[in-house]
Amino acid sequence: MRPTKDEYYLGIAEAVSKRSTCFRRQYGAILVKNDEIIATGYNGAPRGGVNCDETRVCPREINNAPHNSGYTSDCPAIHAEENCLLSAARKDAIGSTLYLWGWDCRKEEEILDAEPCVMCQRLIQTCGVKRVVSKKSVTA
Repeated sequence: MRPTKDEYYLGIAEAVSKRSTCFRRQYGAILVKNDEIIATGYNGAPRGGVNCDETRVCPREINNAPHNSGYTSDCPAIHAEENCLLSAARKDAIGSTLYLWGWDCRKEEEILDAEPCVMCQRLIQTCGVKRVVSKKSVTA
């Protein structure tokens, strides 16, 4: 059966997530406008930074930081949404759709209710993104 556009783009966001360097949760984001992919992003250290998969150590694991507890200076990651939006021109992002897909490495399962954190929500709004789509919104 042919996937819907939302399913199709979420599948691409899933493929992008495979580049993530995080041990806990891997996310992929893509920005789409007028049926064209404008930008992609995944969570990991800033360009030139040291990734957790290189050190084989997760600072948040060491500190027992729970999910959604905010980022500390120990965590080198930039969110997938941030990386995606940084790669796009704002004029192209206005009116676009951001697709977000996540994988929980510990549970070895898809994160159906993947959603941007408060800071990413602010960036998404500022960039003019019209809609955010995750697996939960597609299957609802």
